[in-house]
Amino acid sequence: MPFKASPSRTAAPGAPPGPAPGPASGPVDDAAPGPDPEAGWEDGSPGAAGSKPAPGLYLVALPIGNLRDITLRALDLLRDADTLAVEDTRVTRKLLARYGLERSMVAYHEHNAERMRPRLLDSVAAGQVVALASDAGLPTISDPGFKLVREARERGLPVTCLPGASAVTTALAVAGLPTDRFLFAGFLPPRTARRRGALAELAGVPASLVFFETAPRLAAALADMADSLGDREAAVTRELTKRHEEVRRGRLAALAAHYAAAGPPRGEICVVVGPPEATPAGAEDGGAELDRLLDAALARGESLRDAVDAAATATGRPRKQVYRRALDRAGPAEGGGDRS
Repeated sequence: MPFKASPSRTAAPGAPPGPAPGPASGPVDDAAPGPDPEAGWEDGSPGAAGSKPAPGLYLVALPIGNLRDITLRALDLLRDADTLAVEDTRVTRKLLARYGLERSMVAYHEHNAERMRPRLLDSVAAGQVVALASDAGLPTISDPGFKLVREARERGLPVTCLPGASAVTTALAVAGLPTDRFLFAGFLPPRTARRRGALAELAGVPASLVFFETAPRLAAALADMADSLGDREAAVTRELTKRHEEVRRGRLAALAAHYAAAGPPRGEICVVVGPPEATPAGAEDGGAELDRLLDAALARGESLRDAVDAAATATGRPRKQVYRRALDRAGPAEGGGDRS
């Protein structure tokens, strides 16, 4: 059954006011022609026709750390929605209180999503404005909200996104790594074997890679990235938009060593890994140079493991790829002791 529309949309006494209606502020040129309604920005503030949005499902981006990163449009919708569905009502209540909004909420998260989806969509079908928000960032990104959107589309219900803060694009922006193409891979599997398998599938993607990671697993994940992707340039970002924001740049192996020694950092973590690096000119696609390094190391009497480690570091290639090549060069008798 649909939810009963919430009547509570008033500001708390003495609280800072919400966004005011009216035109955007800024310099005015009286001689300038009016804006082209077919292009550029439009003022989406409430007008004379009233502030009530059209019925539908609205995806509302919330700040990822700094409460002042909320948008005016998001505040309007949080105030005016008939039903506000959030990941954790305790977290969102702090944001609402900061902007003087008092209203009821319902929880929507991975543990109750199957039960709540039909009720939320029935509310939209009944003509309500339903707002969906996660604890931080944009709902549906690494979030069960995508299933709600998918079913809304299947039922022919309107879906609107109110964009805003995103940890993925914020990390990309400050990492100093290529952003023309990127792939967001969410959280890697927690166990080493499955994590390395997932990374192996991504090794050939010609784009920057973005991951969420937990602090306790960070050092191990970075080491597996270096092993599976090659020792690429990367950036570990944490506490984005907050007072103690940090961006640490370096090669994956060096970053793994740093966090193994320093211990797990505090805060929310997003890792950006650069794309595969171009093969140096004249290296015949890198194969001849790799063979030369492996042959030289083995001729010096180095173990297969040491030869592979040195060649992988020198070429930036994934260690597993170098190891397979070394087995081909050395023969099966040389490879029995290395199971990495």
